[in-house]
Amino acid sequence: MQNTDIEIIVIEDEPDILELLEYHLEKEGYSVTGFLSAEKVEQFLEEENPALMVVDRNLPGIEGSEFVAQMRELGYDMPVMFLTARDKESDLIEGFNSGGDDYMTKPFSSKELLLRIGALLKRSGATSGDKVKYRDLILDLQKRELAIADHCIELTNLEFKLLHTFVKNPHQPLDRDFLRDEVWGDDSMNFHDKTINVAMNRLKKKIDPEAIKEYFAPVWGVGYKLL
Repeated sequence: MQNTDIEIIVIEDEPDILELLEYHLEKEGYSVTGFLSAEKVEQFLEEENPALMVVDRNLPGIEGSEFVAQMRELGYDMPVMFLTARDKESDLIEGFNSGGDDYMTKPFSSKELLLRIGALLKRSGATSGDKVKYRDLILDLQKRELAIADHCIELTNLEFKLLHTFVKNPHQPLDRDFLRDEVWGDDSMNFHDKTINVAMNRLKKKIDPEAIKEYFAPVWGVGYKLL
């Protein structure tokens, strides 16, 4: 299964269970980052764009559902799977009300956990073969359409290709030569020094007309990167 572009965070304070979860998820092909507490997760989220979080309820320092509620308030909307020994109905309700998307109690079946995670990722658009999700951007690769918050944004073929190139390479500075080859390709004969700047400005105005989301950042002397 080709899931290597999908990153999953696991927050679990028991090292043995964390290691077990990492093993099964990596075996399934996911990229996994594990934490024994929630202490450094927010800092990680500022720099990375995970597709899903698996969160234990009994964490040191902060209760798992409280942490998820805080992340939701900050605007993080990736799916959350709670994994916990708490199996009362009130615990389940509390977990969903705090922003959880699914809930499994310990001891758990690794096979069922993987199936539930796969279903969550599919619903979020992260693993749909025809769609790619990044932050609030959903690219339909077959129709070559972009949706933001259920609104279809009209892009030219070149703008769609440009955005898709960045989504495939998030957080990485992409230089002008790379963008020229990837996006313009055979049409690069018509390529000028300012071509990328013009295309980037048009793309940014279409996907972020209020200029408040800061999808892109210029990299001095190199090009641009997707934040």
